[in-house]
Amino acid sequence: MFTGIIEDVGHIESLTPTGDDIRLRIRVNKLDMSDVALGDSIANNGVCLTVVDMNSSGFSADVSHETIKRSGFADYKAGSKVNLEKAMLPTSRFGGHIVSGHVDGVGEVISVNPVGRYVEIWVQAPKDLARYLAEKGSITVDGVSLTVNAVDGAKFLITLIPHSLQETIIGGYKKGTKINLEVDVVARYLERLMLGDKAAESGQQKSDISMAFLAENGFLR
Repeated sequence: MFTGIIEDVGHIESLTPTGDDIRLRIRVNKLDMSDVALGDSIANNGVCLTVVDMNSSGFSADVSHETIKRSGFADYKAGSKVNLEKAMLPTSRFGGHIVSGHVDGVGEVISVNPVGRYVEIWVQAPKDLARYLAEKGSITVDGVSLTVNAVDGAKFLITLIPHSLQETIIGGYKKGTKINLEVDVVARYLERLMLGDKAAESGQQKSDISMAFLAENGFLR
């Protein structure tokens, strides 16, 4: 489990194909690796990956075909920067929101607008994620815990403070940038829960309940 509070920006040193999968090598910048062990989880642009090799300068992880299909890893290359966060400890301060590290889809930046010291970014999400977008709800963008400030169909607005722009890869976003999205885990489980007994029936994936209705009535706040 993660919080969406980025600890470091590293970069990809290499991506080595291993059949349908990829062996990824990440070089860290300031991330403390002294308490990381083999088998630990580190989020890379919001994707939870297992450490399979490591030293003080970085770590390696395997990226499965499923992860490649659902995330931006298909477009990453050596030199690409990545937001890094180690899995949270029970004693950690919970500064963001609940982040599982399981990417739901890839969005695309459609505009980047400076507003004073802040930057407003509109993102186009996949249509099947639109039901999970709620104004003032939470969303994870490349591993960063953010608040949705406006929603227009499958588009949503996020506002970045200077600190977030400096300490994450979001400062480098431009129109057309592809980004990993993870919707709020509460919304996903709530939708499934609303199926009731029908959840056990084959083919039942989503309920007909409106996530907008839930947001309007305070369930997603």
